[in-house]
Amino acid sequence: MGSYVLGFPEIYKTKLAIVGGKGANLGELTRIEEIQVPAGFCISTEAFKRILQETPFVEELLKSLSLLRVEDRATIVALSAEIRQAIEETIIPQDIQEEITHHLARLGADNAYAVRSSATAEDLPIASFAGQQDTYLNSIGKEEIFKNICRCWASLFTERAIIYRLQNNFDHCKVYLAVVVQQMVFSQAAGVLFTADPITANRKVLSIDASFGLGEAVVSGLVNADNYKVRKGQIIDKKISAKKRAILAVKNGGTKEQAIEPEQQNTPTLTDEQILQLERLGRKIEAYFNCPQDIEWCLVDDTFYVVQSRPITTLYPIPEAQDAENHVYVSVGHQQMMTDPMKPLGLSLWQLTAGRPMYQAGGRLFVDVAPDLASPAKRAFLVNVLGKSDPLIKSALTTILERKDFISSLPDNEIEPGSGSPKGMSPAAFQVQLQNDPSIITELIKDSQTLLETLKHDIQAKSGVELIDFILEDRLKLQQRLSYPKSFGAIMTGMNALTWLNEKMMEWLGEKNVADTLSQSAPNNITSEMGLALLDVADVIRPYPEVVAYLKQVKEEDFLKNLIQFNGGQEARDAILTYLDKYGMRCPGEIDITRTRWSEKPIALVPLILNNIKNMEPGAGSRKFAQGQQEALKKNKSY
Repeated sequence: MGSYVLGFPEIYKTKLAIVGGKGANLGELTRIEEIQVPAGFCISTEAFKRILQETPFVEELLKSLSLLRVEDRATIVALSAEIRQAIEETIIPQDIQEEITHHLARLGADNAYAVRSSATAEDLPIASFAGQQDTYLNSIGKEEIFKNICRCWASLFTERAIIYRLQNNFDHCKVYLAVVVQQMVFSQAAGVLFTADPITANRKVLSIDASFGLGEAVVSGLVNADNYKVRKGQIIDKKISAKKRAILAVKNGGTKEQAIEPEQQNTPTLTDEQILQLERLGRKIEAYFNCPQDIEWCLVDDTFYVVQSRPITTLYPIPEAQDAENHVYVSVGHQQMMTDPMKPLGLSLWQLTAGRPMYQAGGRLFVDVAPDLASPAKRAFLVNVLGKSDPLIKSALTTILERKDFISSLPDNEIEPGSGSPKGMSPAAFQVQLQNDPSIITELIKDSQTLLETLKHDIQAKSGVELIDFILEDRLKLQQRLSYPKSFGAIMTGMNALTWLNEKMMEWLGEKNVADTLSQSAPNNITSEMGLALLDVADVIRPYPEVVAYLKQVKEEDFLKNLIQFNGGQEARDAILTYLDKYGMRCPGEIDITRTRWSEKPIALVPLILNNIKNMEPGAGSRKFAQGQQEALKKNKSY
């Protein structure tokens, strides 16, 4: 036979481009021991491509479709109808018909089949296009199956599918459709099984939706299905719904909705034994595909059949763990007030320089605090420290600790003698106190500036592999610098003092956030100084209307060169360059080293400068600093 039709045993995940997501997954499912998969075959994407090639005007319509946006609804509707009609009226080439007929004869020409779409952009780990294309159940007879195959091809261009692809940036001309033809399963019950709870994202809780009749009733949302939650062989929750409707097969082909008898409506769809059997099957399939799965199943007598399995794409990824223990990951980005994903180089730098392991998931970094929570002494300290920066994290950790079965206390031999803490960093490291000597800060700043100048000098002579080696060696010095006791002590002393003041003033006087007022306009606050300096830049530019007008419409990246042609342009350029010389290494989300810096893209500062010119009066920078000092002094004197 030719290459247009493949039986399930011939299909592997490597054939995704030929059989689509659904077809590839069904082929793999047939290889899992104890998993029953109804027999079938797949009409490949090569057949679909041939149909398009032999219908030239459809290809022209597809080119028009690629120029549209989601907002062009009327044009999408018109093109969708035209493309679908053309494909549905297509006559399948004779050689492809013969291949399909051969496979039908082998499985049973008179049997009923499910004809299902399988797109190359469907059931992928990064995006699920499930339900975007059509399915035709209980197809009987060769001619009906041929007709439904054409309908499946056409369903790639429904309005819903087109808009979904536009929203997910998939090229209409590069998404092809295969068609699965699978023996029909006339089930007493059917539904969907998620090997991770889709509501809570808990990977250890399996969720089952189940109802009577064919699974289409659950998938389409026709019924409120029963829901069962299972964890490690234990049914932890059941919700039995009133199931008033079911979808059933019709004798001569097709399906129908039918009312369920009142006495059966509130009957559980599955027994406890069947629920646990489904859990075992789900975990086996999940282990095979090595990721959480969304599985469609059918029950006939006492046998479960699996008719589809796809990755759950809505779960937030979690760091890979080398064990089956419970882990508690805290976001590094949230601690740094930057929650955007980072690029690999930015992630790598953090992992190289951090004082403890950092784990990656979804382009973000996390630390595993489960070992820290294992000791009562260290757990209380950790919750308190993290709670100072983010009360939501404190609440989340407290909730976890209230689950007595989640974190187990470490045995005595894992506790550092005399500290009550797990081996590793002690809470004492975070409780360093410094003597009351303001010169410590001056010394630390001076030391940092000296190290920076030395680094600038040494790095200039490096290039190529030598430069990479230099950076890798220098990051060890950076690690030491970040944990330098005096520097770390200054940070923690300031944090502890602010927290103590806020807590005690609230306790004693009922005043909130007193420390925030007392610390206003404190010297050496680089973030505050940076904002005030940008107000000074606005003061330089404000008197020159031509410069302001130019900045309002500027789009080119090299705008600084063009400034000098305007009255006041040289002064404006000098002010911006002076600012960049001191703060040009900064930018939004700057903890990611790959982020474009202001010195690399100065135009990013223009909206900020214009906003200051519009909304602030001259001299606002110095006035705001003085005002902050006065408010802090006033608050200090009031005590």
